[in-house]
Amino acid sequence: MKSYVIHFIRHGAIDETLSGKYIGTTDVSLSDKGKAALRRLDFEYSYPGAKVVFTSPLKRCTQTCAVLYPELTPLVIANLSECNFGEWEGKTADELSDDDTFKKWLAGDNSVKPPRGESNANFVRRICKMFESIVEGLMKTGTTESVIVTHGGVIMTLLAVYGLPQAKPFEWTTDNGCGYSVRITPMLWQRDKVCEVFDVIPKQKSED
Repeated sequence: MKSYVIHFIRHGAIDETLSGKYIGTTDVSLSDKGKAALRRLDFEYSYPGAKVVFTSPLKRCTQTCAVLYPELTPLVIANLSECNFGEWEGKTADELSDDDTFKKWLAGDNSVKPPRGESNANFVRRICKMFESIVEGLMKTGTTESVIVTHGGVIMTLLAVYGLPQAKPFEWTTDNGCGYSVRITPMLWQRDKVCEVFDVIPKQKSED
């Protein structure tokens, strides 16, 4: 029985994240330094090939696709977007330090959410439903290798839910332009909804 490989890649760097701001659904572009860093990674290392690339609709992801996979037209999926931080978008933790709701949210309290934003529980539900639909589509079409360009929070959460070895979300953090490769075995997926995390992205180029 064939297996299915999915490569998760986090988008390139944006100025707002580097300055410590919460940027979820705010649609900012890659910084010039972010684009240059992606091109450097692409030159010095090796990114996986694939016939299909899925991406978040936000510009920092679609622009990452354009740098790393210029020959492919990515399939844009709205539910690959980062968590909506509502009124906390564009603010730093220091600016929110006196907000009791923020303190509870930061501590992992699923009963609270950012004002006009998305709760942790709703975020997890949304991206898990999306990921399972992608896997189902890959199996139906027989597409054995694909790339998902998305956000750090999405990658961390999905690997914490589905990934083997099991690990906490923060243990799946990855730098901009980097990520993980997972292997899905249909029988194991249908039984337990898990996938094997077997490699990191990008890889060292082979000497030959």
